[in-house]
Amino acid sequence: MANGQWYPPEWPDRIRALAAGTLTPVSPRRAATVLLLKDTPDGPAVHMLRRRASMAFAGGAYAYPGGGVDPRDDDRLVRWAGPTRAWWAKRLGVDEPGAQAIVCAAVRETYEEAGVLLAGPDADSVVGDTTGEDWEADRAALVARELSFAEFLQRRGLVLRSDLLGAWTRWITPEFESRRYDTWFFVAALPEGQRTRNASTEADRTVWIRPAEAAARYDKGELLMMPPTIATLRQLLPYASAAETLAAAPGRDMTPVLARARLRDGEIVLSWPGHEEFTKHIPTAPTGAETTGGGPA
Repeated sequence: MANGQWYPPEWPDRIRALAAGTLTPVSPRRAATVLLLKDTPDGPAVHMLRRRASMAFAGGAYAYPGGGVDPRDDDRLVRWAGPTRAWWAKRLGVDEPGAQAIVCAAVRETYEEAGVLLAGPDADSVVGDTTGEDWEADRAALVARELSFAEFLQRRGLVLRSDLLGAWTRWITPEFESRRYDTWFFVAALPEGQRTRNASTEADRTVWIRPAEAAARYDKGELLMMPPTIATLRQLLPYASAAETLAAAPGRDMTPVLARARLRDGEIVLSWPGHEEFTKHIPTAPTGAETTGGGPA
């Protein structure tokens, strides 16, 4: 391949089935992911993890900490600091319970997968070191869904610092995929005193990397990424610091990006509006060169 775009071999068959009306789209699950940033002498770096090659979904691809919404976070009152739930609901384009759940997912998943917690004893502070056996026990309980995020915050006497997050963009998995996600992307700065670690069972390595370097390595085919990942990396390029990036977040357009597949001149054209670099041209009938594999995105 010319670059590092993750492109499952089963996509053409699924797109043809969708076009023929033999594939019924599944409803996307809500999810959140966080571009965690820190400043370096050469500009901001972003924390990325590489998904294990054995993973059915995007195996070997680089991504950010993130995951699905826990439905329990819709209806439990979470200890909260920063913009109100009503403010977040308007920003994210959902109702207030949904906004709380999405923001909770962003903070919880960053803690589960990177060991970084955007919460503190009050609205003006953030926890320091989150290592240690007691912290690890709570993190493992969150991962196993034995402990809700609201219960975790209550137990620790912490409030969620929603003001440390900036909503950046929103992508919805294409309709022809069997695993679909409606994902809100956030940016956040690494809190002082905390450090990242590979706490995810789904990743085999983590790295701090400047967006320009990551994008260049993607362009050379050295780093494998899904379209939303490389698109958000390129969007970070104009900013000289984590603070500058966060300051730009409120002005970002949160209109969902959803891939379109349409018939044109004897082929299927797969495109992501506003992101022409990801456009694919697929024959309307199998060529024999295509193979069917597992693990849709």
